[in-house]
Amino acid sequence: MIKKGSKAPDFCLKDASEKEVCLKDYKGKWVVLYFYPKDNTPGCTIEARDFSKELDGFESLDAQVLGVSADSCESHRKFITKQKLTITLLSDEKKETLKAYGVWGKKSVMGKQSMGVNRTTFLIDPQGKVARVWEKVSVNGHAAEVKKAVEEYKK
Repeated sequence: MIKKGSKAPDFCLKDASEKEVCLKDYKGKWVVLYFYPKDNTPGCTIEARDFSKELDGFESLDAQVLGVSADSCESHRKFITKQKLTITLLSDEKKETLKAYGVWGKKSVMGKQSMGVNRTTFLIDPQGKVARVWEKVSVNGHAAEVKKAVEEYKK
């Protein structure tokens, strides 16, 4: 897993409208890069809705919110429409970015082992370095906690 102080691995992924979005596009801005397991699942829905609710606050801090999963662009479109999301969701079906950030790996759900996305959030500073990492994220209140961290860094 990428650690605090490391250079954030660059990536280019497609958003829900199949437009390419690259980390380098946000040089000079704060980036909240959150990785989540699956569209339209309970925890992922709470997290995406909360980041959407907080989006104006992030944007006022000159911070961009990007959510990444292994779901397809089409799945993201349906998720955004169904949940009325305003954040940018990126598709990593090849799992290259998920692996580069160290969030793709073994998971244990109800005693069953499988491969998947470990819910993790990275705060990337305007110079492209990882300022903070949240591992094993608990979704309730997470977006507000991340926004508070951006506020603290900006002081």
